[in-house]
This record gives sequence, structure tokens and C-alpha cells, in this order.
Amino acid sequence: MLRISQAMELQLIRHATLHVRIHGLVLLVDPMLGDAGCMEPIQNSANPRPNPLVPLPFPAAQTFSGIDAVLVTHTHRDHWDPAATALIPRRMPIICQPEDRDKLRAWGFEDVRPIHTGAVFGLVTMIRTPARHGTGEIGEAMAPASGYMLRSRAGESLYIAGDTIYCDEVAKVLATYKPRYTVLNCGGARFIEGDAITMTAEDIVKVARSAPFTEVIAVHMDSINHCGVTRAALREKLCEHKICERVRIPADGEIYSF
Repeated sequence: MLRISQAMELQLIRHATLHVRIHGLVLLVDPMLGDAGCMEPIQNSANPRPNPLVPLPFPAAQTFSGIDAVLVTHTHRDHWDPAATALIPRRMPIICQPEDRDKLRAWGFEDVRPIHTGAVFGLVTMIRTPARHGTGEIGEAMAPASGYMLRSRAGESLYIAGDTIYCDEVAKVLATYKPRYTVLNCGGARFIEGDAITMTAEDIVKVARSAPFTEVIAVHMDSINHCGVTRAALREKLCEHKICERVRIPADGEIYSF
């Protein structure tokens, strides 16, 4: 779990699963808690390996010990898996997009709190933001997905963009709120047909260049079979464009204290 600190902290657990501490509020984001290889491959991909590709960096129970709430961007199984349903306590507050409320309640969770536009939790304001999870028919099939803008009374700000490509909606969120830190789901997830459904290395470069006021944390790599962009490939692209210092690429289990 995150260390006791007054600073804002972020820990990548694996893929899009995070611990976030902001102004005393501790969140578990997008819990995928199963053992390596416990789920079937995502179909229609070029790399049909069982998921997740790598284990958690520590026992699953440690991911939800001491947290105040779970924040879920959407319930695709790489963001909320069967292990999360089985392990997370039923009375834990679950913050979600409205479209996932009934599903989470049907899974037995008693305190489901959908955010339509915005809500306040403790000293933190959460604003639900749009996400475009791909283009064309594939994007429509993958919808809905959401991101969240977190802002504390102390002035801390963190944008969790969720599963989205770089698009006008993301650019507008960045320009409107000017977050100090931005978590982007990279990996260039895709199927055999169609375009990427999460950000590519090129998308990360576009964000870093167009929003110099935010520090980017790139996650969602090296853990699910249809994500072809690796951490190594992203670093290479960033170095090619001479913006390596603008983007952090955490290892599983790594903690940043801001």
C-alpha cells in the first residue's frame, strides 16, 4: 500500500491498476487483481497469450488494504476482472460511470456511487471526463468508457484519462483543467482489424508536446496480450523526439511522490 505521507502519491500496480493518494484520500483505480495467466487471451489479437502476462508485484489483498474507495473507469476485464469481484469487500465504496452502476450492484457491491458529471469525496473533487475507446464501429462497441479529473482543495490535480485514444475530447480536458499530472493508458491496444483503441507512442508524444504544463505518467503496457506498444518501445519513441524527461514510465509496483 502507499506510504503514509501528506504528499500526493501514485503507485502503478500493474497495467491500469493504480493506488492514488490525494489530500488524504486513498483510491484503488481499475483493479485487475488476478494471477498471471488466469484469464483467456483477448480474442482477435496478434498475440494470443493468456492474461495477465505478468504477476502482481505483491499479494492481491495488499492492493485494497487501507484504501478509502475504488475508482473504476469502465468494467472491461483488464480494468475490473473476476478476481476484483471476488476479493474487494462488498461494503467498499465503488466510484464509477453511471453505465456500470447496475452491473456492480448485481455483483454484490453495496455502496456504488456513479458520477454523472462531478462529485466531492472528502477534500477532493472528481469530474468525470469523456473517453474515446477507439474509432468507428470498434470504438462504438468498446464504449462507454470514462476518465476522471481529480482536484484537491490544496491545489493538487491529477487527470486519469482512462482507456482512450488521443482525441479532441482529451485535448479539451487538458486545455480546460491544466492538470499538474496526467495518467495515460498507452500500449496501443488493438485487434487484428481496425485502429488502436488506447494511446500509441505517437499519441503520448502529442500530449507531451501540446500540454507542456502537465507531467505525463504512461501506464497500461507489458501486461495484456493485445497491447503491442511496450515500455521499451515508448522510451525509444520519446528519446527520438527528445522528450524523455517529460514522460514517466513506471515499473509495476513503483511509487511516485509529488
